[in-house]
Amino acid sequence: MIITIGGLPGTGTTTMSKLISEKYNLKHVCAGFIFRDMAKEMNMELQEFSKYAEENPEIDKEIDRKQVEMAKEGNIVLEGRLAAWMLKNNNVNPTLSIWLRAPPMVRCERISERENEDLDTALTKMINRENSEKKRYKEIYNIDIDDLSIYDIVIDSSTWNINGVFNIICEAIDNLENK
Repeated sequence: MIITIGGLPGTGTTTMSKLISEKYNLKHVCAGFIFRDMAKEMNMELQEFSKYAEENPEIDKEIDRKQVEMAKEGNIVLEGRLAAWMLKNNNVNPTLSIWLRAPPMVRCERISERENEDLDTALTKMINRENSEKKRYKEIYNIDIDDLSIYDIVIDSSTWNINGVFNIICEAIDNLENK
């Protein structure tokens, strides 16, 4: 089983990926964690490293290459905004592709709480990060991150609580034709 979960910051992708990997005994790989680890290795803040990645496309390419390699092994939840796109572009067919979304201020409030930052700081960082990522994805891969046509399921994570979103995803997984 190969499941991809994507979504903008603050939509709940990490929470859902962890819950799914635990329930279905799947490996969890998070592109964001890889990116953060790379930033730490270079002693850069996330925003600073995002700007650096804009000028150094090998950063994103390395993360994406790792994701595709791991997905080919199967039994994985692959979390990342480009996870479904990377698999599609490398002829790896996920069992299920999910995109989580939520309104910007809901996402900002979640990020503010998670990062222990005031709303204005969280909003500025969130907008800068999203703009940087959109730019990189378009320039490096010609991918429009707003094109959700490749996803099997798109869920607004502000409509339900964590258990509600998790139950919807589990129901979809449990009823797959070709698990």
